[in-house]
Amino acid sequence: MIIASLLLLSAASAEPAIDCDNAMAQFELNACAYKEFERADAAMNAQWKITSARMKEIDKDFDRTQDNRPGYFDTLLAAQRAWLTYRDKHCAGEGYTMRGGSAEPMMISGCQTQLTEARTKQLKDLIEEY
Repeated sequence: MIIASLLLLSAASAEPAIDCDNAMAQFELNACAYKEFERADAAMNAQWKITSARMKEIDKDFDRTQDNRPGYFDTLLAAQRAWLTYRDKHCAGEGYTMRGGSAEPMMISGCQTQLTEARTKQLKDLIEEY
């Protein structure tokens, strides 16, 4: 049984990489769209670290004696969590244009990529304002 599992694992890892520049089959297009989303998400996560660190710095220097509202970081964190929910729900809705079809995952990933790239720019722009 262990040998059969190892053979399955080695067969799965031996699958050829998809050439996204020449993808034609829907499963390839879906995989490539998801790969683009993963790239955009990684870039956003990198920018998040920079932006959230800057908001924490601002919070350290902020005089709370006159203002007891949430800090810069706490507000940013709440907004980011809400934004992630929005992105995923909105893109699921966009995917419904191909609801139940083989292209639905591609539509969702494409939407997520577009919104994530826009959010990355927003996070970058935010620290430039401060």
